[in-house]
Amino acid sequence: MTALKNSLKDHRIEAGLSQADLATRVGISRQAYASLESGKSNPSTVVCLRLAQTLGVPVEAIFSLSDVPAQSLHAQLVASEEQAGLADATGYPKRVKLMEVGDRLLARPLPDSLGARFSLVEADGVLLPGSRPSGGGLPDVEVSPFDAGELKLPCLSLLGCDPAMALLEPGLRQRGVRFIWQEENSYQALAGLARGEAHVAGCHLRDSDTGGFNVSWTLGLLTFPFTLVTFADWQQGLMVARGNPKGITGPEHLARQDVSIVNRPDGSGSRDLLDRLLDFQGIPKEQVRGYDKELKGHLDVAAAVSSRTADAGIGIEAAAAALGLDFLPLEEERFDLAIPNHFLGSPGVQALLELLNLPVLGRRVEALPGYDVSRMGSTVSLS
Repeated sequence: MTALKNSLKDHRIEAGLSQADLATRVGISRQAYASLESGKSNPSTVVCLRLAQTLGVPVEAIFSLSDVPAQSLHAQLVASEEQAGLADATGYPKRVKLMEVGDRLLARPLPDSLGARFSLVEADGVLLPGSRPSGGGLPDVEVSPFDAGELKLPCLSLLGCDPAMALLEPGLRQRGVRFIWQEENSYQALAGLARGEAHVAGCHLRDSDTGGFNVSWTLGLLTFPFTLVTFADWQQGLMVARGNPKGITGPEHLARQDVSIVNRPDGSGSRDLLDRLLDFQGIPKEQVRGYDKELKGHLDVAAAVSSRTADAGIGIEAAAAALGLDFLPLEEERFDLAIPNHFLGSPGVQALLELLNLPVLGRRVEALPGYDVSRMGSTVSLS
């Protein structure tokens, strides 16, 4: 497979022309020129000749054929239907995280908008056109890694909603482990783990019968022996704007017509907490403005409240503090990491377990508001 490489930008700057100037002289729109210069599209023969004439250089000085990196790898795509395209919403190639889970190489697309939420997210490669069987299982794709050598390092893939998972990365990197954290709610994380799409899943789901956390859910969703390792206990509650201008003091105020919320998706621990509180108060979900407006993570909810898109939302205290919000605690929860026993001996999981028993990680996490790490690293084997 070949692609057309160009040096348009260098020659345009040397000629003292802006993109708009050069586009006008060649007779195309600035947007069309920008697409050519970035390599997202290829010019017609006529446009090639006009560009070369305008810039005063031979065509071959501007354009050349360049092999796409010769090495491509076969992987299986872990994506929803809307994520499965080869390009993101901007038309750029879909950037992916690559991880070895068991004997499979998995490609998990980053979110659109170049994988950006609060910062740019590092990718491992891009999707290439590949075969996509219509049968069951994950779609087969070809991926072009940016650095194939990095993929030889041990990998730890983790699904979960706790923003503090990012604090694992420095310690894992020091131990030579590539860490890939994908934000998913608790149910989605456990379901992905059950499908073999990660090494670890984080969860904070209340057991309705016992009032404890995570045991019945993991036993119900995971069909293999596994171990629950506690990461931390945290405070979850209502996030409201600084100074609490709407005077919200509890879940009963969410039914007021002058109060709107943002919610988390079904299957998240936050959504479960909100539903339990509304049921206890006898408040119909339809009476809560914004109940159907779902956001992916704790920081997304905090950002919506901070921007006054909503007056309140359920989330963890650390997310509220990160965006300067007031926080009304409602429940202490345990956030556990579910690890299949067949991965316990893998280098990535071994490095994770070592980190969870080091005081330095506990200090990093406990510096965040609302976290209690006194049980960090404690384990329960389940099957």
